[in-house]
Amino acid sequence: MNKFKFLGLSLLLFSMANAQDANEAKKAIDAEQYQKAKTILKSLIASKPEDGKNFFLLGDVYLTQMEQDSAAATFTKGKAAKDNASFNDIGLGHIDLNNGNAAGAQAKFDAVEKDLKKRDVEQLVYIGRAYIYAGKPDYKKAVAVLNKAVAKDAKYAPAYLYLGEAYYRDRDQNNAYKNFRTASELDPSLLRAKLQLGVITKNTKAAFPEAVKAFDGIVAANPNYGPVYRELAETYYLWGTTDSSKKKEYNPKALSYYEKYMSLTDYSLDSRMRHADFLLLTGDYKALEAEAQKMQQMDKVNPRILRYAAYAAYENQNYPASITAMKEFIAKVDPKRIIARDYLYLGLAQLASTVGKDDKDNSIIKDQVQFDEAIANIKKAAETDINITNEFNAIGKKLFDQKLYGPAAVVFEVATTNPENRNLFYDNFYLAYSIYYDHVNKSAEAKKANTAQLVKADTALAKVIELSPEAQDAYLYKAKVNQNLQTNDAYAEMARNYDKYIEIVTAKGGAEVTKATKTLIEAYSNAGAYYAVTDKAKAKDYFTKALALDPNDQYAKGELQKLK
Repeated sequence: MNKFKFLGLSLLLFSMANAQDANEAKKAIDAEQYQKAKTILKSLIASKPEDGKNFFLLGDVYLTQMEQDSAAATFTKGKAAKDNASFNDIGLGHIDLNNGNAAGAQAKFDAVEKDLKKRDVEQLVYIGRAYIYAGKPDYKKAVAVLNKAVAKDAKYAPAYLYLGEAYYRDRDQNNAYKNFRTASELDPSLLRAKLQLGVITKNTKAAFPEAVKAFDGIVAANPNYGPVYRELAETYYLWGTTDSSKKKEYNPKALSYYEKYMSLTDYSLDSRMRHADFLLLTGDYKALEAEAQKMQQMDKVNPRILRYAAYAAYENQNYPASITAMKEFIAKVDPKRIIARDYLYLGLAQLASTVGKDDKDNSIIKDQVQFDEAIANIKKAAETDINITNEFNAIGKKLFDQKLYGPAAVVFEVATTNPENRNLFYDNFYLAYSIYYDHVNKSAEAKKANTAQLVKADTALAKVIELSPEAQDAYLYKAKVNQNLQTNDAYAEMARNYDKYIEIVTAKGGAEVTKATKTLIEAYSNAGAYYAVTDKAKAKDYFTKALALDPNDQYAKGELQKLK
């Protein structure tokens, strides 16, 4: 009998140890120590394969790390477990949501709910989480499910935590804050709730000191809680970005906090990827390239690592390596995961590789095929996400400065397709500017075939004038463009635009007239030539004014003689 008592006590202790280990796994997951969590859970599965919940928790870690195949296999095994098997239906339902199969997910969740006991709430929380973290999230459904959990057990802190998360991601900050606060009050040890309160404060931007104070409070409670250091890093980064006077001081501080976060998250591939994201954000491309190399040693098949390698190599001016890495990334990754910036970096690396110099130090295209591919990829970036055109201004200007006017015009034209582009004024002007200089450098034969481009330039300048009616250079170049169109209507438009240019510049008087002497003489002379046919008095006035600016102007003198 004593042996049986001892055996019973041993089983109880074994059960308590396993329960504690499961809680340790949950703590590791919350602390973003995913490798540690996986090790604990695999050990639990080996020692207690009848508990399906351990399979579910392991599969959920795989989902967090975007290893969906491993997650699916783990959930499927968990469904065969004797106890808690239904948790794995929640995991498989999450995968259905990721794959766009909402009906399949709903059927699985309904089946789980149907078998819940009166006080079961944890399953409802995990269903809510599935809706929050799915590839295609549904925050409204998450809120509905999590409210059921709260109705069942008003003291269950995790339900409020994830209710807060659903509201937060649905941009309802007031309800998010309220629920995070309730979760923290119900369970003061729930650091994630305190963390999210600080995140909401951080995102107000004006409240960076208050956010830092909140995060420092978490550090005081548990200095080994890694995620808080990531939030401190991001807070100081944003603070420095918002207040440029603090950037020099706060950027290194941010990077230091991120290194602390890394040291507390076991340097797993997942935490390294988070680190890489932050290095990308802060523009530390040397460190990013080093981190990408370390990740490639750990995992030679994960395509996301190639993205980091490509971005870093481009920024470090290693263009061939950038092209190779990005092409390999695009070939390997799920097409749905390719973003506009991927095409942009590929296009930029190809551009940089194809532009060279001739023996007179003029910029030339060394490889027309690759250059055309570069332009196609830059266009594809805009097709993927039109908002990336906000960054095209710098790309186009670089090409313009290299006197690659035709390619620059292509980039600016793509940029102007976005009516919300914050550089719309300048991109339209540079589009016209680039087309004009490309045109005047063409052969006489090529100029004849370039009319459509000149019309584009005229339209772009009309947009510039619409955005800023006093933009004197827009009128000047609109006149130049129309002069090159060489039709009667175009010459009339040329004269009208020279008139407007003259009006704006002379109204400013003094220094502006002196500064614009050369272009004013051009305007008086070209418009005067047009008015010599249509309005001789105005032509005389213009040529006289040209001579006032330059008494030695032989053209103006000759034209005045003809008009006498």
